[in-house]
Amino acid sequence: MRDEERRQPALGVRARQQNPRNDPMNKLSCMTLGLLLACGPALAEDSALARILDSGTLRVGTTGDWNPMSLRDTATGGYKGFDIDITTELAKDMGVKVEFVPTDWKTLVNGVVASKYDLTSSASLSPKRAKVAGYTQSYFEVATVPLTRADLADRFKDWEDINKSGVTVAVTLGTVQEAMAREFFPEATIKTIEAPARDFQEVLARRADVHITSNVEAATLVEKYDQMRVVPVSEPRRPTPLAMLVPQADQVWINYLNHWIELKKARGFFTATAVKWNLAAD
Repeated sequence: MRDEERRQPALGVRARQQNPRNDPMNKLSCMTLGLLLACGPALAEDSALARILDSGTLRVGTTGDWNPMSLRDTATGGYKGFDIDITTELAKDMGVKVEFVPTDWKTLVNGVVASKYDLTSSASLSPKRAKVAGYTQSYFEVATVPLTRADLADRFKDWEDINKSGVTVAVTLGTVQEAMAREFFPEATIKTIEAPARDFQEVLARRADVHITSNVEAATLVEKYDQMRVVPVSEPRRPTPLAMLVPQADQVWINYLNHWIELKKARGFFTATAVKWNLAAD
């Protein structure tokens, strides 16, 4: 999902190399790879895991437009955010460097299918995406809320106020929210915006009345823009787990990532990172 600055940025980040003799996660990588080579050499050698360990680089596809998950500094080309910290930690534990590959929402899946990167930063679980790409297990969850401008706050109080003729809902092409908006608001006009432009910018520019996004991004937008307001809906819609997109057939790589995620969950890494980026539940 995408759904767009603060603290310790990871601009121009490169994970430091680890000593394989001392790094327990690197030992896990080597042990896992060794067992897979013994049990199924062809499968292991074709895996992204083997290529990453051999090349010393983990390639991460990220949009850089979903604050505070992945945010790109246009001046330096560097990235920061929750997702950036997660994938940087993954690369560190593997004993490799991380390379962030720019992408956008409409080509996010195509990039991982075409091996332009080894995985993506957080993406919403979606049956459509799962037809062609694989997912890791989830490590975070978001839900969807609508936003409008302060001058329209009296007009929109709940979901049904948006689903009306004469209301324009902006969406970013290729996002999960695009499909949701078409489902939620069949009576409204859906205005599609193509990246790098963003749907909320259409609302701010008065070319649209509403847009929908994750509760995570909504919190950052109302903090950044005084004109933005979260519509006080009775409840958010579509609680959705987030995970990394990976090559669908690469079970070796998926298994490794799932083991890493489970270990990091147990050690509190995801919780601590969520707190750092103000994503922890109240």
